[in-house]
Amino acid sequence: MKQIRWGFIGCGDVTEVKSGPAFSEIEGSSVVAVMSRSAERARSYAERHNVPKWYTDAQALIDDPDVNAVYIATPPSSHATYAIMSMRAGKAVYIEKPLAASYEDCARKNHVSQETHVPCLVAYYRRYLPYFQKIKELI
Repeated sequence: MKQIRWGFIGCGDVTEVKSGPAFSEIEGSSVVAVMSRSAERARSYAERHNVPKWYTDAQALIDDPDVNAVYIATPPSSHATYAIMSMRAGKAVYIEKPLAASYEDCARKNHVSQETHVPCLVAYYRRYLPYFQKIKELI
């Protein structure tokens, strides 16, 4: 993938403040679509962040040919469903922690990732922060 064109499933605080802004600041990475069950929230998010497309249906975002990677930032109970839908569509997946709501959901996601050869990663970014790197060094 030379250009990562993200679709966000979920438009909550984590995409507004924590992870979302960085997706557009990295060279070769852009947010091209967002999805929320609330049309008002999806439209507002897209307008405020200059995202060209917005959806209220996750499958529509996943099927969008302009999206080649999906960031899942929804409550954990829906992580497995959206991840599996995305991987089956051939879209790389990045999931806000936790990876899943249960061991069974993790196993299902791992199985689909191996079966489809599509990566499914979790947003454990803190391990790379300087404070945590220092702790690792000391240990």
